Amino acid sequence: MWDKANLPLIVLVRPQLGENIGKAARAMLNFGLTELRLVEPRDGWPNPSAGPAAAGADEVLERATVHPTLADAVADCAQVYATTVRKRGVTKPVLTPAEAAEAIHRESGRSALVFGPERSGLETDDVALARAIVTVPVNPEFGSLNLAQAVILCAYEWSKSQSLAQPTAEDLLPPAPQDELEGMIAQIDAMLEARGYFHPAGRSATTRRTLRGVLTKPAWNHLELRTFRGVLTHLNRKPRDP
Repeated sequence: MWDKANLPLIVLVRPQLGENIGKAARAMLNFGLTELRLVEPRDGWPNPSAGPAAAGADEVLERATVHPTLADAVADCAQVYATTVRKRGVTKPVLTPAEAAEAIHRESGRSALVFGPERSGLETDDVALARAIVTVPVNPEFGSLNLAQAVILCAYEWSKSQSLAQPTAEDLLPPAPQDELEGMIAQIDAMLEARGYFHPAGRSATTRRTLRGVLTKPAWNHLELRTFRGVLTHLNRKPRDP
């Protein structure tokens, strides 16, 4: 797991709807980010609409702090990245979310990713506080990302080099030993041989080789082999009388 002291924090400047704050918190926690700072939320804080929208990301909402200005919210941050669709008349380095994530990992000190209000985005004075601008490459004919989408894109790019768990990875069993696979192939071969499948005899070697190729592709685990061999055994029994 990573050093929590170096996690980037998320700053929402003048967010308008509690639902959007909750959705942003949900996006954050999916990728391991837990520190949320709010600058002048329009409807005050706490907001009863945030909890349901957070879908369980309560720890993010409970720890969220409110600040009177953006300067106050990022006072302890060495690296501040303003997310905006354009430069807003301020000359700053312009990064993609992936490039910003690399910079956050590379630079020392706390980092903040700053997001503006839902309708208008960050003002020029807000962007002026940042060290760099982060812009998401989108369709130039339709550049409409909502607040939570913007947060999740940046959080995801940051998380890609972290040790986040893959939920299904621990459930996967290793491939079965070769002798177990050979046992299944031999069982199928015997069943097919008894029913004259390998005919004509001159083609039997090729047919068996093709069949083996099909059966060795899936990388069966031992439970899958056991189940499939059980199916074969059942199919090989004489049908029961109705």
